[in-house]
Amino acid sequence: MQASELQNKFEKIRANKWFEAFVISVIVISALLVGAKTYELPAAVSSLTVFLDWFISAFFLTEITIRFLAEKRKRYFFKSFWNWFDTLIVVISLIPADDTELALIARLVRVFRVLRMISIIPELRILLVSLVKALPQLGYVMLLMFIIFYIYAAVGSTLFEAINPVLWGDITISMLTLFRIMTFEDWTDVMYETQEVYSLSWIFYLTFIFFTAFAFLNMVIGIVVNVMERENEKAREEKAAELKAEQIAKGTAEPTLSEVMDELKAIKAALADKHK
Repeated sequence: MQASELQNKFEKIRANKWFEAFVISVIVISALLVGAKTYELPAAVSSLTVFLDWFISAFFLTEITIRFLAEKRKRYFFKSFWNWFDTLIVVISLIPADDTELALIARLVRVFRVLRMISIIPELRILLVSLVKALPQLGYVMLLMFIIFYIYAAVGSTLFEAINPVLWGDITISMLTLFRIMTFEDWTDVMYETQEVYSLSWIFYLTFIFFTAFAFLNMVIGIVVNVMERENEKAREEKAAELKAEQIAKGTAEPTLSEVMDELKAIKAALADKHK
């Protein structure tokens, strides 16, 4: 009974909004602390940063322990990728960051502690998961974009090499020049230079910009938004299922419309059988 009560307390702490906000605050302070160490600091401030660094590491260790103890089935804790990620960051960040061979690794890991913000905030998790799931579809878009780049680079190198070999000397340099044009980095200077020889070369640049900067960019945005909508819908369904399970456990669950309709159909069928 005592163990059950203790676990309930840990569950309340984990679900507490103030505790979650404090964790986020510590993560932000940890990121600022890493940035502060890149400056020349007075001795007193440097000593304070060392103390804060150990405090943050100890707090993260305590926080991950609370989350582990709050899990009803401990073996399920590490079935979550985010729990593995958080635990790995916390454990590695405990490496002493003094003048040892592992000091550089420890400092780099402390930089990545800010990524824990993703595992804490559900909205950020949805964004990252949506981006990862969109990568296979984005791969085909990138392949098509590479084909367009390659064709335009070959045409540009053939036509404009004599005008400016620095920008159009070969196909690889031409692709770098096209990337500059796609990002609108002084692309008009490149166009005006070739227009002095080929007056209609503006067609080359405008069509390339249309295909890459406009069409392909909108395709990428559309794919990511579509995946994000599916992930948001999935998250809403999971949240509704969890709420329904809690209500059933507490005996306060209200039947859904579909459940009421199924029950009415069952009653109607029973009455029909009775009259027969």
